[in-house]
Amino acid sequence: MNLLRTKPIVAHKPSDLSRCLTAFDLTLLGIGAIIGAGIFVLTGVAAATKAGPAIVLSYVFAGFACAFAALAYAELSSAIGGCGSAYGYAYAGLGEFIAWVIGWDLILEYGMSTPTVAIGWSGYVANGLATLGFLIPDAFLHAPGDGGIVNLPALLIIVLLAILLSIGVQVSAHFNAAMVFVKLLAITVFIVVASGNIDPAHWTPFLPNGWSGVTAGAAYIFFAYIGFDAVSTAAEECVNPRRDLPIGILASLGVCTVIYVVVSALLTGIVPYTTLNVPSPVADVMLRLGHHWASGFIAAGAIAGLTTVMLVLFYGLTRIFFAMSRDGLLPPVFSTVHARTRTPITVIAATGMIMALVAGFIPMEQVTKLVNFGTLAAFVLVCFGVIMLRHTHPDLPRPFRTPFSPLVPILGILFCGYLMASLPVTTWMAFVVWLAIGLIFYFGYSRTHSVLTHTP
Repeated sequence: MNLLRTKPIVAHKPSDLSRCLTAFDLTLLGIGAIIGAGIFVLTGVAAATKAGPAIVLSYVFAGFACAFAALAYAELSSAIGGCGSAYGYAYAGLGEFIAWVIGWDLILEYGMSTPTVAIGWSGYVANGLATLGFLIPDAFLHAPGDGGIVNLPALLIIVLLAILLSIGVQVSAHFNAAMVFVKLLAITVFIVVASGNIDPAHWTPFLPNGWSGVTAGAAYIFFAYIGFDAVSTAAEECVNPRRDLPIGILASLGVCTVIYVVVSALLTGIVPYTTLNVPSPVADVMLRLGHHWASGFIAAGAIAGLTTVMLVLFYGLTRIFFAMSRDGLLPPVFSTVHARTRTPITVIAATGMIMALVAGFIPMEQVTKLVNFGTLAAFVLVCFGVIMLRHTHPDLPRPFRTPFSPLVPILGILFCGYLMASLPVTTWMAFVVWLAIGLIFYFGYSRTHSVLTHTP
């Protein structure tokens, strides 16, 4: 049994999907996916419980790990493309079996991160409506396992995003651009107000938990960077994928890393870091400073930010399903494209329904760590794929080449591997269970239905 059979590399072959996205659209897509829970939720918790003021170093460390992976993504996306992201790259360079593993991994990453963000979005919306005098009963804000009946706002937002994605990718991109503008404006308001209220004494001690606190913080807030790789899932809907994809990937990552570092430094410089363990630290700090208008505006920006994160992650999930189905590894119904909207409506509806039920009825206490593990594993395989393809396909046209290869991909593997080692054993065990389910499906269905099996 040949587990290493690879798919022939055909860069950017014609697709039924609509080509309408520019480099600017892709950059906003990346910012839409990255700027969200990291700033509006996770920064305060990570600072209070793990890194202290050194949370800025946690973002730098995680940013470096992502930067090495982003350079690898940029090379593979410009050379190979395809809407399956790391799955497609692995299929061409590492073989079908590894491609299945990473595709199954990405399904977990995108499929669980979207409802997780939806639950956070639900909390912000409930708080915002409460300030206007509209109270949602607690029973409709929590899953049964948390003492409620259903998290109704979380369920409904995923349904609405499914409808939006079904209408068309260009409409979704325009909606994303508008929401990105709102949340960047909210972050700008925070930076301007916070800059006049810094007390350097709050930055002492800078490393309350030492370097281990920095790495633990980096492993925890890595969820903040989930989504930049979603840019690469748009390869078949780019106007000029060879040029636009590397720009979108690297530009969005660079902009977001700078924003994360600046905001986390200001946040820990305004109040003692130990007080930041709250669900909405940025808005909460503004309230403590007496800037109620700024707090309200930032809450609105958080809602917009979390909405775009869900939109892009949901989009990425459907395109991964689409690519795997087209290769025969998933049932063919998932790769059908609607004649009028040019979108894979079937997979949008199916995955949307499942994620809506997860967001509405299942508590998501440990999902962040599991999603982080899946993302880091995908990044490791992408970096390894660059090294392998340089060896197996040295003459492949590469409009963008990862600099200092193989050093940069190796650094990406080491950085991401180090962060994986910082995650708890329970996360590793849960991932092994998910992987075992995937292997059963692969050998029971995908292996025999693969297009490579039926290709002479």
